[in-house]
Amino acid sequence: MRLIITSCLLALSCSSVPSFARDHQVQRPKITGVAGIELRTDDLAKSKHFYADEMGFPVQQTGPDSLRFRVDGEQYISVMKAASTSEPRLVSIAFITSDAEALREYLAANDMRVPSKVEKGADGDRFFEVVDPEDHRVRFIQYGKRTKKAPPDGKAQEVGKHMIHVGFIVHNQSEEDRFYKDLLGFKLYWHGGMKDDKTDWVDMQVPDGTDWLEYMLNIGPGASHRTIGVMDHMAIGVHNINAAYDRVKANGWSGDSKPQLGRDGKWQLNLYDPDDTRIEAMEFKPSKPPCCSQYQGEHPGE
Repeated sequence: MRLIITSCLLALSCSSVPSFARDHQVQRPKITGVAGIELRTDDLAKSKHFYADEMGFPVQQTGPDSLRFRVDGEQYISVMKAASTSEPRLVSIAFITSDAEALREYLAANDMRVPSKVEKGADGDRFFEVVDPEDHRVRFIQYGKRTKKAPPDGKAQEVGKHMIHVGFIVHNQSEEDRFYKDLLGFKLYWHGGMKDDKTDWVDMQVPDGTDWLEYMLNIGPGASHRTIGVMDHMAIGVHNINAAYDRVKANGWSGDSKPQLGRDGKWQLNLYDPDDTRIEAMEFKPSKPPCCSQYQGEHPGE
């Protein structure tokens, strides 16, 4: 799978998506989970040390200035060298679909600008990208055949084996809902905030699975590099947060974060890559009732 902007994507406008006139005659294929996230880095060697050594993900060189880290057979973290320090760290997010061409046709039938064709990678993956109402690049991937390979010594070093969500800053929830909820069928999983009467986070599960996209709300235009890194993030699901903490410590991670109980009732551990992008280890299931609202869907790992 080539994680590059194709010529057909370059032809797309990054302006707001027009109002969707839902075509009920064209069926949407399944969207089953998170496929991955693509990031920029100022120092590729430091990123490799963090994701491959400290986080324990198998690494593959995908170009002279890009690396791909496999969370499992169907999920990835891709990192490319930034052209300048002013470029945003987040490049794109991706979701798994059962039929890329059918999804492209569905979006086109519902007034979404899409590439003229689906691309095919050397590994048999089929994929295309669109731009959501807030100019986030979103990739949809139909995977070819995959085989999961164990590490050479047969011992898993990964902090976890499943990316359960990705998140990014959202300024206009209703605009994003038109695309993710109304058109693609994402559904509310949970929402909450730092205070019980304020919503700062909205978790939208994929329509045919338990992974989710997290809207990070109430972030002003002058947010710092660190704040943006906290908000534009990913989460790796784990069964036990203390075991995950011990794993990364054994891998050589020397950060000062400690496991903490989140407002959603789940134990989590916040880790930061060399460019301040947050990678959140999170238990699959809550240990206590959440604040603010009840869960509306199944938990990952169930």
